[in-house]
Amino acid sequence: MEGDIGGVGTGWLILTVLWLYLPGFLVNTWAMMWGKWLPKTGLGPWPIDGGRIHKDGNRLLGDGKTWNGLIGGALTSGLQAMLMASLFAGAGPDDAPFMDIMWGIGPEDWFWMGGTMITAFFIGSMLGLSSLIGDSTGSYIKRRKGMKREGDISSKAPLLDTLPFAVATFTFGILFLRGSAIGDPDAILGMLVLLAATPFIHRLFNLFGYWLGWKDVPY
Repeated sequence: MEGDIGGVGTGWLILTVLWLYLPGFLVNTWAMMWGKWLPKTGLGPWPIDGGRIHKDGNRLLGDGKTWNGLIGGALTSGLQAMLMASLFAGAGPDDAPFMDIMWGIGPEDWFWMGGTMITAFFIGSMLGLSSLIGDSTGSYIKRRKGMKREGDISSKAPLLDTLPFAVATFTFGILFLRGSAIGDPDAILGMLVLLAATPFIHRLFNLFGYWLGWKDVPY
């Protein structure tokens, strides 16, 4: 069974792609929660860069990028994908945008883990992990350009704050999840539109997290 979403109208296609890649789009929120709340239990934080300083005098990544956020965020995205698969099991292109995230996936795929839920968990975790790696790459570049965040002042680099995570998670899906709805080449049009809209979408998610009290700053 192929993950054909080519017959979905353009408007629905964009929303469908956003839905299927939601574990990658929301993972920054999950990572932030793990990075903020886990240390309150006395565990961590564990900065990914270990406090190391680059030759330019700035931290490699800074205190905002932690192992607890990376691992916890990715695993939470896996749980999110399991919930999505459970709520919309069997929903196909005719049910767009809320398709089954497992649509088109079966035992013949390399990423099949032996069952629907464990496979959904793996896919969601990988989408989340690829997104966080992209986000960390953007952070590394910002710091090399002297655009790091300082307290309540953003880095003033909105594209580097938003596009790397979206590019990374879309790239992972297209390259490694072929045959599924997530990796359907017909999704590329929706991805391009979403890349253009990602700064706005990312801003909305951050404002929502700030409004809920999950984030200390609205960016």
